[in-house]
Amino acid sequence: MNKGELLYEGKAKKVYKTDDPDLLIVSYKDDATAFNGLKRGTIQGKGVINNRMSNLLMKRLGEKGIPTHLVEELSERDTLVKRVSIVPLEVIVRNISAGSFSKRYGVEEGIVFDSPTIEISYKNDELGDPLLNRYHALALKLASEEELQTIKEYSFRINDELKSFWSGCGVTLVDFKLEFGRLPDGTIVLADEISPDTCRLWDSATGKKLDKDRFRRDLGGVEDAYQEIMQRLRDNI
Repeated sequence: MNKGELLYEGKAKKVYKTDDPDLLIVSYKDDATAFNGLKRGTIQGKGVINNRMSNLLMKRLGEKGIPTHLVEELSERDTLVKRVSIVPLEVIVRNISAGSFSKRYGVEEGIVFDSPTIEISYKNDELGDPLLNRYHALALKLASEEELQTIKEYSFRINDELKSFWSGCGVTLVDFKLEFGRLPDGTIVLADEISPDTCRLWDSATGKKLDKDRFRRDLGGVEDAYQEIMQRLRDNI
């Protein structure tokens, strides 16, 4: 499958048309951004790691009954996916307090929740991806009641599967972001990516951050952390 016209370029990926109108090619970049693009940089090899990790985890989720946009990996940076209409919502599943949650509510990082929580934000960079609730999403016609329920159910199931998997790698899944899309028939599927860019992953023994927070917070060792988390995945997938 060959790349056609560049359809879209985002912060971390490029999306190309193919000869099949129902299929697209996603190409992962090494570019890194944070704080809605205010901080920019490069993480060498990030695109290769994010592509491979996303595909391995999406394949695993697909085998567990979670439909995804994944078709097949084409190369170390390129993946063939089903064309979807992205639901303009970002879903954040949180197991432990961290990041914006801690800042927003004035609590320390590392508080383990009795049960996971979900936040939904409006996927709109110009507005800063504001938080919203179910009523807002319905009022803005971003998704239907049925779609919101499906997204919530999938998100909790994905959390259960990923928490269990990463635990076996000696890694704690703190929180992560999900995006979903609609197939032409309206079916909701998991889209975007699952990677150190979109997940907070801490070493279970030491609490060492093995994710994009090393870039956001200038902690150093960013490339090493991405390589380490990828190696742990490969050793346990």
